Amino acid sequence: MITKGDKVSVLDEAIDGIVLEVKNKEVTIETTEGFTMTYFVNELIKINNSNVLTENNGSFNLHKIKLEKEIPKPRSFVKEKKSKHENPVPEFDLHIEKLVKNYKGMNNYEILTLQSETAKRHLDFAIRNRIPKIVFIHGVGEGILKSELDFLLGRYEMITFQDANYQKYGLGATEIYFKQNVK
Repeated sequence: MITKGDKVSVLDEAIDGIVLEVKNKEVTIETTEGFTMTYFVNELIKINNSNVLTENNGSFNLHKIKLEKEIPKPRSFVKEKKSKHENPVPEFDLHIEKLVKNYKGMNNYEILTLQSETAKRHLDFAIRNRIPKIVFIHGVGEGILKSELDFLLGRYEMITFQDANYQKYGLGATEIYFKQNVK
């Protein structure tokens, strides 16, 4: 017989919990992870004496725990300061799933070629339109696309490039600066 407060374990799943309510043949439990779930009586097995469990449950200060959960935690990131007249930096995601809808039929060479051609097209556009800085998001992966980008960027004379802001992009982005000729 399973009663309120009993510790139970679900037979076919790795779930343990404490019985909150028993109605007819349905038992509502609170799992050790804090989820409320309902099972039939024949799906549960009683683990040990309910008196031991109620003594342990009494040691928690439920009001204190609820207050801790309600207090909003301060966000832990540093916001970049931007001037009012600064235009946002164009970002181009070179991940293949962002470039084409279905890439399943493409081999690695075709994917890398498409990514490189897309990067070259954006570079040429930025140079033509005198955009001072752009960012390519290439991801971390095995580093093949980053190597290809480094090779491509090295062929341009009026370009300097470096890893993009780590806080904003992580390790998977490159920042490109264009040295503009004053005419």
